[in-house]
Amino acid sequence: MKKFLMMLTAVLLLVACGSGKKSEQKSEKKSLVVYYSITSTTQKAAECIQQLTGADMAAIKVKVPYSTDFNEIIARSQQEMQEGKMPELEPLALDVAKYDTIFVGYPIWYGTYALPVKGWLASVDLKGKVVVPFATFGSGGYTQSVADLKHQQPGAQVLDGFGIRSALMDMMPAQVTDMLVRLGMKEGEVEQKGDFSEAKAVEEADAAIFNEAVKGYAMLNATPQMVASRTVKAGTEYCFDAENTGGDGSKSNVKVYVTKEEGDKAPYFTLVEYLDNK
Repeated sequence: MKKFLMMLTAVLLLVACGSGKKSEQKSEKKSLVVYYSITSTTQKAAECIQQLTGADMAAIKVKVPYSTDFNEIIARSQQEMQEGKMPELEPLALDVAKYDTIFVGYPIWYGTYALPVKGWLASVDLKGKVVVPFATFGSGGYTQSVADLKHQQPGAQVLDGFGIRSALMDMMPAQVTDMLVRLGMKEGEVEQKGDFSEAKAVEEADAAIFNEAVKGYAMLNATPQMVASRTVKAGTEYCFDAENTGGDGSKSNVKVYVTKEEGDKAPYFTLVEYLDNK
């Protein structure tokens, strides 16, 4: 009887251990970073996420690659959009079906994610997966790209990732870390920013900060009209309501976010939100 009880105990222990392993394997979450990049700017952000998360990584590749020349990219992409064509893609190196969380990275073209990413999103089903977008851009478009991603993949849980201007890539590692902490994917603390003040008419000193921040950026020809501000860790963040004049003379309302750090460092803009056309 004693020998039988000992054998029964051993069997139960083996079953328990086996059940634990299955449970542990079932709860293990797998992450994948998928990105498209021409000039390596978005690739750098993808590599930073991969390094901090240990996720697998795969690049979206176009069978006939785009030129790295800005004007040639514009010419080809405009023709593709006019003809209703998507660039033909190489098969992705990894199977997204095997992953729970997908980081999706892209440059902003025409106010949303680049055409190769639009084509890739049309070819996959991310239903039930957590999707974290991240974007690089000249001025803005991140907010619209997230809305478009939610529309194109309605079955996915699309979280708020981050977007960064290509001119501010030295700040990218800190933004990636903040994003991961904010989403509960990494331990740490994220700066808690307060609300902006009530907007007021732009005064001469405000206009000087705005003009200095956007100086040299040819694709933004805006006149600030109202401004709100808040104190942040780096200094002061401003939100300007402005009227932008396009190259064809069209008018549009934009919000321009500008940061003025403490000390003598020049102010810089971090994001433009294009609101509507007049």
